[in-house]
Amino acid sequence: MTTRNASTGFERLMVSMQPPVARVILARPPVNVIDIPMMDELLVAMEQVENRPDITAVVLAGGDRAFSAGVDVKAHTPDKVRDMLVKFHSVIRAVANTRKVTIAAVRGNCFGGGAELAAICDLVFTTDTANWGFPEITLGCFPPVAAVVLSAIIGQKRAADLVLTGRSITGEEAMRIGLANEAVPEDELSELVDETAERLSKLSSASLALTKKAFYDRLQLQQGLARAEQIYLDELMKLEDAREGIAAFMEKRQPVWKGK
Repeated sequence: MTTRNASTGFERLMVSMQPPVARVILARPPVNVIDIPMMDELLVAMEQVENRPDITAVVLAGGDRAFSAGVDVKAHTPDKVRDMLVKFHSVIRAVANTRKVTIAAVRGNCFGGGAELAAICDLVFTTDTANWGFPEITLGCFPPVAAVVLSAIIGQKRAADLVLTGRSITGEEAMRIGLANEAVPEDELSELVDETAERLSKLSSASLALTKKAFYDRLQLQQGLARAEQIYLDELMKLEDAREGIAAFMEKRQPVWKGK
């Protein structure tokens, strides 16, 4: 049975509006796996935030154990993957295109789609011991959003390292390579996020929105995601190895790759 958050009407999120700051907290224990219902709720939450002229910044966060372990692997099956990918990319576009300044606050595990959601935010603050990574390749897949935006964030070689190997890094390394703005001890993260939100609250929300409009190439994101979606759905999902990797994960066994 799901428990509806009485204050917000959401089941998988906790959303609070305390102008000039909104907070959207992923709340699907234990590790905030992003399923399609959570994507639907994220779209609603971002629309609510966007429609509030008294909101300057939105903080995206998770729990102590995880920001998010990623998108639900069970949604990658042939009958669900198209709807999942299109819906998740709608969430990414909503976060990327909002006029509000977005701040990711990362604790614990931040993997796959969770790491993509955090990385697309304007500012990223992480605990130094958090675990970041894009492990999709270990399932015979690739992370479409990271494939499009990660090179611009941390450079092509570092992006290739993370995406092609699927290795994990700490929050400290995420900061060092430019994936996060700062990495701090666990007990300092909330204060850092609050101080940043307070600083933003003293600025013109209209000017911040136009600065974001000038700062980002939204056409490149739109075209890049469209191309990544096409490759993912029309080519990757037809590979035996992709189907094997997903099946092996769900069956808790090692995949047997065939190279086709």
